[in-house]
Amino acid sequence: MAPRLVLCSGSPRRREMLTGLGLRFDLEVPHVTEARRAGENADVYPERLACEKAAAGLASWRSRGADKAVVAIAADTVVVAGDEVLEKPKDRADAERMLRKLSGVEHRVITGVCVASGDPAEPRSRAVVTRVRFAPLSDTAIRYLVDSGDGDDKAGAYGIQGLAGAFIERIEGSFSNVVGLPMVETLALLAEAGLRTPWG
Repeated sequence: MAPRLVLCSGSPRRREMLTGLGLRFDLEVPHVTEARRAGENADVYPERLACEKAAAGLASWRSRGADKAVVAIAADTVVVAGDEVLEKPKDRADAERMLRKLSGVEHRVITGVCVASGDPAEPRSRAVVTRVRFAPLSDTAIRYLVDSGDGDDKAGAYGIQGLAGAFIERIEGSFSNVVGLPMVETLALLAEAGLRTPWG
């Protein structure tokens, strides 16, 4: 019997992306402290956090006596500009600050993806990096982006699939990674965990 898929995330974008693939899944939003450890490398942080979310979601699911044959998936995305990690903005001023920092420069979007099923060889995880460059942003454009609310719950205070996409000059790598879930790598991890896609 194929394992059941459980998405350990409250992100509506990740739900939409998995649904768009025709995958059936349940939701289990874990309560995990989202904070970088002292001195933790930005390339390591999202992958580590994704694995903590997957493990916590799996444990919570099983604590209720739910199906044993389950694959839990979680992800975490950060934006890295220079030496600063930009997560979700705390408020309007923080969102404006982030967009000023991103204006006219290249930054990296790193998403860590992790799947876990309780197998001793797990969890399986990957970190995917995409390089993105914003066009120069005027103060008016920054205010317009912030007023839209589109980036309120997104790393770096923007969503490439929304209004901010009109200000992106260049992208190198996975587009879906910037949205929050690198699809090619995610499907490979799910296949390794024994989950079949609708197309086999």
